[in-house]
Amino acid sequence: MRSNRIAHNRFDVSGLPPQQQLLAYWEQLGHVIEVVPSLEQIGQPFACINDRYEIGEFRISDTFTDSVVFERTITRISRDNVRGIGFTIFLDGEAHSAITHAGRRESTLCAGSVLATDLDQPSRVVRQACRYITLVVPRNLLEHVFSDPGAIHGRVLDPRKLGTRLIVQHARTLVENFRYMAFENAHRSLTDLVQLIAAAFGEEAGLIGNKRAVSRALMFDHVRRYVRANLQECELSPESVIESLGLPRSTIYRLFEHEGGLGAYIRHLRLRTAADDLIRIPTIAIKDIGYSVGFKSAAHFTRAFQGAYEITPKELRLNNYRYLHTE
Repeated sequence: MRSNRIAHNRFDVSGLPPQQQLLAYWEQLGHVIEVVPSLEQIGQPFACINDRYEIGEFRISDTFTDSVVFERTITRISRDNVRGIGFTIFLDGEAHSAITHAGRRESTLCAGSVLATDLDQPSRVVRQACRYITLVVPRNLLEHVFSDPGAIHGRVLDPRKLGTRLIVQHARTLVENFRYMAFENAHRSLTDLVQLIAAAFGEEAGLIGNKRAVSRALMFDHVRRYVRANLQECELSPESVIESLGLPRSTIYRLFEHEGGLGAYIRHLRLRTAADDLIRIPTIAIKDIGYSVGFKSAAHFTRAFQGAYEITPKELRLNNYRYLHTE
C-alpha cells in the first residue's frame, strides 16, 4: 500500500572528518551504484549534501557533490532488485559525460541536460562538481510512450529546447518546495513532471507528435517484440528481421540508431538475458547459457560478454557466489 506522506531524509558529510567524507558517500550509495574515486580523492575532503524524498511510487533527490565517477555494473545489477528508469537533471556544472551502452558510446552533458538511464542496464557517469536532481520512476508509467522503457537508456534531452527547460524548471521548483506541500499535491505534481519527461523523450525518439510518429512507434514495438521472441535463434540478425517482417531497411536503421543499430540491440539483449540467467540458474553450464540466447559457440559468447561488461561469464558467477557467502 502507498504511504500517504512525504518521507524525507537529508544526508550531509560535512560533519565528518575529511578523510571519511568520500567513504561515507560511497557507503550511502553502495546498494545501488559503485563510486570510483581517483587516487587523489581518497582521503581528501569531499562535499556532498543530499535531500531524498519518497512520495508514493516516486523517489526524487536534490544533490550537490564534488566531482565523482560512479557506475552501475552488471555485477551490481545481478545482486540487487533496484529497478526503474532514472532521470538525472543537471542544474549546473559542465562537461559531464555518460557511457550507457556496451558499445561504449559516450554522451556529453551540461547544465540543463536530462539523462535517462535504465537501472536494469549498466552505465558509467563522470560527473563534475554540480547540483543535480535524480528522479526514479516505475517502468509502467512510461509504457504509454515506450512499450519497452529500456529503450530510453542513454537518451539525453537537449538543454536548448523549450520542453527541456520547462522540465528543469518544474523539477527545481518541486524539490525546493516539497517541505511546504501536502502529499497529494506533491504526488500530482510529480505525476505531471513524469508526463512532461515521457513526452519529451518520446518526441526526441520520434515516437510521438504526428501520425508518422505513431506508425514508427508501432513498428519499433513490433521489431523489439520479434527480437525478444526469437532471441534463441542463432541466425537472428538485422537481415533476418527485415526479411521476416518486411520492413524498410532505412527505417529500421533510424529506429535503432540510438542503440548503435539493430545488430547492437540484438547483441545487447542476448548478453543482458544471459547475465540474468547466469545468476538465476547457476546449475546450467555457462556454454549452454550462451547457446540458449543465440551464440554459436562458447568462445564467442565469452568474448562478447567480456567485451560488453569487462568481466567473463565465469567471473560474474564467481563474484555472485562469493557475495552470497560473505553476507
